[in-house]
Amino acid sequence: MTSYNPSEFGFATRAIHAGQDPEELTGAVTVPLYQTSTYAQEAIGQHKGFEYARTQNPTRFAWEASIANLEQGNAGFAFGSGMAAVNAVVTLLSAGDHIVCAEDMYGGTFRLFDKVMKRFGLEFSVVDMTSKEAVEAAIIPGKTKMLYTESPTNPMMKLTDLKMLAELAHHHHALLVVDNTFASPYFQKPITLGADIVLHSATKYLGGHSDLVSGVVIAAHENIAQELRFIQNAAGAVPGPFECWLCLRSVKTLAIRMNQHEANAKIIADYCENHPMVIATHYPGLQSHPQHELAKEQMSGFGGMISIELGTLEKAKAFTNAVRLFTLAESLGGVESLVCHPVSMTHGSIPKEQREKLGITDSLVRLSVGIENIDDLLKDIAQALESLH
Repeated sequence: MTSYNPSEFGFATRAIHAGQDPEELTGAVTVPLYQTSTYAQEAIGQHKGFEYARTQNPTRFAWEASIANLEQGNAGFAFGSGMAAVNAVVTLLSAGDHIVCAEDMYGGTFRLFDKVMKRFGLEFSVVDMTSKEAVEAAIIPGKTKMLYTESPTNPMMKLTDLKMLAELAHHHHALLVVDNTFASPYFQKPITLGADIVLHSATKYLGGHSDLVSGVVIAAHENIAQELRFIQNAAGAVPGPFECWLCLRSVKTLAIRMNQHEANAKIIADYCENHPMVIATHYPGLQSHPQHELAKEQMSGFGGMISIELGTLEKAKAFTNAVRLFTLAESLGGVESLVCHPVSMTHGSIPKEQREKLGITDSLVRLSVGIENIDDLLKDIAQALESLH
């Protein structure tokens, strides 16, 4: 397999070529779909490096090589869902270890930590990761083994200073894990900022077409990669080859898709911020965002996710019922625009008191801005907001 040095070629070039050399037997320019569960062996102990598809699959290997290159990491590991990826990362630790995690994060991650992993002896502190002081106060020297964050966060679009977090983590001999789902590797590369592990729900922007469920973890260092490789095989939560093939297909257009997501989102965020029916607009590309300068520093773009406050639950419901191009659905990052009500959909597992403290209110609506014609999207948002009068 040809090596594509991240510093040698641009992102869009590597997204098309890294890990995706023409197939040797026929010269096929698209990585073949190896839809098999096992491989013939020439004799006992003699094979071509492939024994069983949970452990080895050429399509999966190509996808893992591709995403590792795009994130500028040591190695990538594909999983059956984003939550399977999170689970694999947390199982790097042992009973009694302590994790400091962001208070504003995906509800499914909170549920896994709070309802499952605590039962196995892991301990968690949930803090405001925008505050260095809060993170430092939560770290227990010798016991804290991981800092876990999202940036931007879901759904409040807060940013974490990743360089700062990396310095804190490494000072205390802990790992920094960053969920990079919202930004994608096109707009943010946490490993270059000091992260040890990056993960994605590949269901979202990496897949990009709302037609697969998958997750991926990228390790910055070989020692972590070795442990993740063992966990991936031992636990077996791997995706099928077709999902890996779809990810390879999709990531080829990640650059142009993310550019269009962002271009549309900037216009919609500006429109919402200036609309009298919108109480608040949360988007890091707005100058009014409290961490806009940090976003410019550690991201190369602001992404396609926006959250807006509409004042009451009734108005949130009316808005989601009024939009026509924005489909009411969970998930995000597809080419089509989606609208989500986090309290009743993606973040229902977070206790109400914590949701309200974070600003995840009944009136909050999250927009995943697609790549449709911006004039059509704006008209849809405008008529839905006008219906709230």
